[in-house]
Amino acid sequence: MNHSDSQLIQTIRGRRTIQEFNGVPIAQETLMDLLDNAVWAPFHSTKEPWRFILFVGNGRAKFADAVLAARSAAFAQQYGAQIYDAYCSQTPAHLVVVMKSDLPGKAWEEALAATAALIQNIQLLGWEQGIGMVWKTAAFNEASSFRAALGVSTAEKVVGTLHMGYFDPKNQPAPKPRTAAADLLTVIKD
Repeated sequence: MNHSDSQLIQTIRGRRTIQEFNGVPIAQETLMDLLDNAVWAPFHSTKEPWRFILFVGNGRAKFADAVLAARSAAFAQQYGAQIYDAYCSQTPAHLVVVMKSDLPGKAWEEALAATAALIQNIQLLGWEQGIGMVWKTAAFNEASSFRAALGVSTAEKVVGTLHMGYFDPKNQPAPKPRTAAADLLTVIKD
């Protein structure tokens, strides 16, 4: 079997970070389907460590408000209109992925790894449906004002915000070069 023909391999290798969307809304059913399938990511605990906060439609303004409240007044003054346009008009959905974080060391690491695997599942499943995303781990995710506005408790961590939307494939970025796995592999035989 030629593995390069595999749909999964093509999706993994073809997926790109998309930052410019065409503004076409994503149906709520499509978003729920993505999440229902993505939650099959592996996790070590007895219960999934993640939860989601989704901003769509007019709710996107609340997301933009929270982001700008986490920035300086000068930043909000200078870039506020641009942020509102990007977050409320151009980007159809913002998905904030939150994990339980009041865990002992090893359990925290496992929860973070599991949540990262979940986010990759969301990105790959979205890509298969023509939905692009950018996974942001920007400073606003950790700002107390942002977290409070979203209802994220002190026992939780925002692992990232996924800005999601349909896009023009002609604007898809070229792939970044990858190092061959053989160049990164240490094999111990004896």
